[in-house]
Amino acid sequence: MPTEVVNDASMNRYELLVDGDAVGFADYQLRDNTIVFTHTEIDPAKRERGMGGELARGALNLVRAETDYRVVASCPFMSAWIAGHPDYQDLLAR
Repeated sequence: MPTEVVNDASMNRYELLVDGDAVGFADYQLRDNTIVFTHTEIDPAKRERGMGGELARGALNLVRAETDYRVVASCPFMSAWIAGHPDYQDLLAR
């Protein structure tokens, strides 16, 4: 079951793909040099399998690799995920 996180810039969202099918997304807004994560959702049939964490990790890895945006996590899931993963907290202070 290969997974991949991609940025769909036309929809302002990162999507989690499993075998090429979208099973979740993290919506965002761009404001100057900031990316604000506003909502994260995983297909109910795929929840409790760590998919939300895969989506968060993949989206934040892409933000780190492809931009110099500061991250604001207004989405409760993304905020809690970052709080539990100190190696991503530097993105909050860029």
